Amino acid sequence: MADAYARASGKVGVMVATSGPGACNLVTGLATAMMDSVPMVALTGQVRTELIGNDAFQEADTTGITRPVTKYNCIVKDVKDLARIIKEAFYIASTGRPGPVLVDIPVDVEVSKCSVDGLVEMELPGYRLRPKGNARQISMAAQVINKSEQPVLYVGGGIISANASDELRKLAKKANLPVTMTLLGLGSFDQREPESLDMLGMHGSAYANYAVQQCDLLIAVGARFDDRVTGKLATFAPNAKIIHIDIDPSSISKNVRVDIPVVGDAKEILGELIKEVEFHERKKWFNKISEWKKKYPFRYDNTSSRIKPQYVIEEVCHQTENSAIITTGVGQNQMWAAQFYKFTRPRQLISSGGLGTMGYGLPAAIGAQVAKPDATVIDIDGDHSFNMTMTELATAVEHNLPIKVCILNNGYMGMVRQWQELFYNKRYSKTYLANPDYAAVARAMGAVGETVDKKADVPKIIKSMLKEKKPCVVDFRVEREENVWPMVPAGKSIDEMSGLDILESMA
Repeated sequence: MADAYARASGKVGVMVATSGPGACNLVTGLATAMMDSVPMVALTGQVRTELIGNDAFQEADTTGITRPVTKYNCIVKDVKDLARIIKEAFYIASTGRPGPVLVDIPVDVEVSKCSVDGLVEMELPGYRLRPKGNARQISMAAQVINKSEQPVLYVGGGIISANASDELRKLAKKANLPVTMTLLGLGSFDQREPESLDMLGMHGSAYANYAVQQCDLLIAVGARFDDRVTGKLATFAPNAKIIHIDIDPSSISKNVRVDIPVVGDAKEILGELIKEVEFHERKKWFNKISEWKKKYPFRYDNTSSRIKPQYVIEEVCHQTENSAIITTGVGQNQMWAAQFYKFTRPRQLISSGGLGTMGYGLPAAIGAQVAKPDATVIDIDGDHSFNMTMTELATAVEHNLPIKVCILNNGYMGMVRQWQELFYNKRYSKTYLANPDYAAVARAMGAVGETVDKKADVPKIIKSMLKEKKPCVVDFRVEREENVWPMVPAGKSIDEMSGLDILESMA
């Protein structure tokens, strides 16, 4: 919830947990935020200072356990340090490459008192920010962009963290650059614009993947070249010079060697880059991209009498006019949401990217609704992801949060089942679970619950769902063994996509 609050609002999310098991239960959430660069502060209780190290009741080495999954953490042993450390925690979490910070507070410190004059000085001698990029590097990047014939802008969640979407749009328009986005970068560039290539990578668009593989210049901004994007590293963007703009110097050339690194804040660097780039028509390049778009759009069999999960998402997108905040679980539901909901603004898609945390969608919807009380917030979830945190529906009811939950219920842990089908000869193992009646569960918790098993009922149920002022769960009984296409198998180049023949047959 705190993670999604931060993503939706751009502010720091805050959580409080008790010592021992409470603190340990934060690990997955902290790791999720760490992988996705989400600014959060976790305040955890700890046993009294004189008991630390004695295996006291509910004692855990919280700072030791969470060190790998936080940007910074510490334990406060003197109440006089508490105000300064809290101030530092919020500053560290929200600056540079954002991330989670944990402050562990022993109970005797919690109940102690001290006076604070309001002017708390921070002590961060080793924490230095470099928001401004090197002017020479920026000029070199601009020159290469101006000379390129087949460039691609590849942008990630760092654009959204830096509030640099306006600069991205201006750069793409002025220099006439096609734009592809990572999962967490979706919304940074309006997908309705002709320059948009949508998402790239394992389940990205064929036209984005082909464009990256055939480009002569790849301009990466706020992205880290993770394996779901690159596929086989040795063959990724083989003909391209690479510009990499990132606030985190440790990300530069970490996975892919880059030719022109620019370290700094994306908003500032793109602002400078805009001044130096020139318009280049690139008619042949955009014609080629247009051909790929016509040949390989995201498709599904919409003639089927069964409810296709893609149809549900398309209808949600249509009825919300691309304007809702969408949260997701992890798996097929997440990929279909990325493919078939067209995002138009930043902080509109809220999803667990790097860690792929199932169960994220429902609590994320709660956090996002708290951050944006007037927005329509919809969790597009899978049945197995929803099962992991469904009890949090009671929290939404308690606080009267009008979140909407669309469960794409296929009775499987869908993405794992898809891999078992494709790579293990349909030897399905531990991917099926007898689900409860979700509508009945929702009603038992005080929410609205609906079940949809007829395709003709989908539009009207979505319409009524959107009008609800209470938490609402809709159980869509979708095609059970529908697959996500296209798909880049593990170890393959991103232009070696499976399922393109299936998509073409649906044309």
